[in-house]
Amino acid sequence: MNGEKQSEPPPRVARLVLVSPEGAVVGRLAPVPVELPWWQDAQSVVLAVREYHGIDVTILRLLEAVRDRPHGGEVTYLAEVAQPVPAEVWAGRLEPHPLRQSYAEPGGPAADLAWARRILAGHGLTPVGKPVQIRSWNLSSIWRIPVARQAVWLKVVPPFFAHEPRVITALVDRPVPELLGHDGGRRMLLAEVAGEDMYEASLPRLLEMVTLLVELQSSWTGRVEQLRSIGLPYWGGPTLIAAIGDVAERASEELSRNELTLLQRFVSGLADRFAALESCGLPDTLVHGDFHPGNFRGAERTLTLLDWGDSGIGHPMLDQPAFLDRVPFEYVETIKEYWASAWLARLPGCEPARAAGLLAPIAAARQAVIYRQFLDNIEPSEQVYHRDDSADWLRRTAALLRAGS
Repeated sequence: MNGEKQSEPPPRVARLVLVSPEGAVVGRLAPVPVELPWWQDAQSVVLAVREYHGIDVTILRLLEAVRDRPHGGEVTYLAEVAQPVPAEVWAGRLEPHPLRQSYAEPGGPAADLAWARRILAGHGLTPVGKPVQIRSWNLSSIWRIPVARQAVWLKVVPPFFAHEPRVITALVDRPVPELLGHDGGRRMLLAEVAGEDMYEASLPRLLEMVTLLVELQSSWTGRVEQLRSIGLPYWGGPTLIAAIGDVAERASEELSRNELTLLQRFVSGLADRFAALESCGLPDTLVHGDFHPGNFRGAERTLTLLDWGDSGIGHPMLDQPAFLDRVPFEYVETIKEYWASAWLARLPGCEPARAAGLLAPIAAARQAVIYRQFLDNIEPSEQVYHRDDSADWLRRTAALLRAGS
C-alpha cells in the first residue's frame, strides 16, 4: 500500500553488518552500490554483495538508513553469512526486541526454508537449485524456490497478516494463488502464477479486474460471520470510527491546525456518514485491502489476484480508491462508471457511485489506521518504512474533505 506518489528515489548503497547463523557478530562489509533503490528488495543486495565481495549472504533486517523515508540512499542491513569472511570491526550492539520477526533473526530464514522443503516433499517435489531471496522487511519475507520446470514461492508474514493463508484457502475456487501448504499462520508456500505482472494493464484488462473483484465480493455478501471466523479485521462503522478517531488524535502534532479541525469534524460526523453509506444498499463483504493492477498476474485468458494480507471485512467500495490511484487518469471515469454498473447488475437499486463518494475520505483514513497498526507492531529500526505514512494519509483525508466541502 502506498500514499501519495513520490519522485524517483536516489540510488541505493548497501552496507552490511554480518552475523553467523548462531548470531555471533562477524563484522562489517564496505558499502556496495545496489541496482534497485527499494529498501525491502533483498535480491539486488545479495547479488551486489556477491559481485563486489564474492560471498553469499541472507538479508535479515534493516538496521538504519541515512534518509528519513524510503527509498534509496545509504542503508545498513543485518545479514547472515554461513562461512568466516574478512570484515571490518563493527562496534555496534545487536539488541533483542519483542516485536522482531523470526525471519529477521539469525537462523530464521533457514528454518523457513527447511519447512518449505518438507511441504515440497509432501507434494513429491524437490528443489533443483538454490532458493533466491526476493524480499525481507517488516511485512514479509519472500523466497523463490526452483523446482522441476517451475518455481514455488515461500512467503512468511508477521502475526497481523496471519489470516492470509486462511483467506486463500477460503477462496480456493476463485482466481487466487494455489496454496501448496501453510503452517496455520505465518508461513505459506504458493505455486508459481503464470503470466506477467499487470502494472501497465490496458483498459479492457483493468475492467476485467473490476469484474473479477465485484463477482468475488458479491459472492461473500451475507457471509460476514464466516469471514470473521477466518480472523479477518473488521472495518465496519463503530470499529473504524473509533480507530480513525484514535489515529487522528495520535497524529495531532504532525498535522496543521486546519487539518486537525477538518479531521475532528469528520470524526464527529462519521456515524451519520456510515448511516448514509448503509442506505446505499451495498452490504459489508470481503475487502482485498490493497486492490490495484500490480497485485494481479495475468496471461492471455487468465487473471490472478495476489497478496491477501491486507484483506478485511467492510464496504466493497473501500477497494476502489487504491485501484483508481494506480491507473492512467484518462481511464478513471470509465472505470468508475463500469464499477457502478457491475454492482447495479447484481444489486438493482443500490447506489455504488454515491457510496464511493461517501467512502473516499473514510478509505483514506482507513489507510492511516492500517499504517498506524504497522508502526505499533514492528520493531523501531524498521519503522522508518512507515513512519510518515499514517500522517500522510490523514493529510490526504483532510484534502478530500476540503475538496468535498
